[in-house]
Amino acid sequence: MVSIGTIIWLSSELMFFAALFAMYFTARAAHPGNWPPVHDPKYPVHLNVPYSLGFTIVLVLSSVTCQIGVFRAEKGDVYGMRRWLTLTFLMGSVFVGGQMFEYFRENEFSISSHAYGSVYYLTTGFHALHVTGGLIAFLVVLGRSKFGRFTPEKASSAIVVSYYWHFVDVVWIALYAAIYILQ
Repeated sequence: MVSIGTIIWLSSELMFFAALFAMYFTARAAHPGNWPPVHDPKYPVHLNVPYSLGFTIVLVLSSVTCQIGVFRAEKGDVYGMRRWLTLTFLMGSVFVGGQMFEYFRENEFSISSHAYGSVYYLTTGFHALHVTGGLIAFLVVLGRSKFGRFTPEKASSAIVVSYYWHFVDVVWIALYAAIYILQ
């Protein structure tokens, strides 16, 4: 029942991100030939694609470590689950840290610079908030695994958090493609 509820909730999250993508592509269509505004003398857009690719790879690989943690949880290996989910948590933290570094050190534009700045910061910022929510969920699962007897039947919390984490990863792949590659 928890898995079904999580899937329904993720469907609503999908609609939220679909609206953000619609905003992005609408703003892009309104500025043909000038997207992103790389030649704006006041607020030029210089995205560091190799740098962002690095933390994108970390996030995508964190889905693998998350799933291994779920497999360990389903087998009742609480120590293995903790090890893999802790690694996933660390990788997700690296992703958020990398994105924050990019926000504050790499970009010469802001949310109020132009339409591109607005959609860039809104889409990637809301995604970063979702990743942070996933990190908190990992801490809850790890904390719960410390208390009481952990059995494969109690693996549902790790499973539903993995659903969320995989969803956040897939959304980032689509965002990365739209923002960094399809410039």
